[in-house]
Amino acid sequence: MKYVYFILGMICFTLATIGVILPILPTTPFLLVAAFCFSRSSYRVNNWFLSTKLYQEHLDSFIKQRAMTLKTKIYILSFASIMLAFPLFLSQNVYIRIFIILLYVFKYYYFTFKIKTIQSKKIL
Repeated sequence: MKYVYFILGMICFTLATIGVILPILPTTPFLLVAAFCFSRSSYRVNNWFLSTKLYQEHLDSFIKQRAMTLKTKIYILSFASIMLAFPLFLSQNVYIRIFIILLYVFKYYYFTFKIKTIQSKKIL
């Protein structure tokens, strides 16, 4: 099972890396899944992942402080809002639309009031 977690972790890590370059793919969710998979695969791989620049920049502050930079929050909320807009406008089912609207409300509430906003680290 460790090999399966390792392979899934590498796939998610690769997608997160591509997501840094392409704004179409979200970086943070893929890094969260990669962190989960690598923690289940091996101690050495998990330590490698935790020391990567990608993890340090995008996930470390969230894991340690339950906080994100404003830029990260806006990026995640924008991407998720755009993705949720498709089924909202394309669905004819009223219950699905209500569920998606409630999901929007919860998402913005959670990101606004439950996740702290921190200043981004500026590199000189």
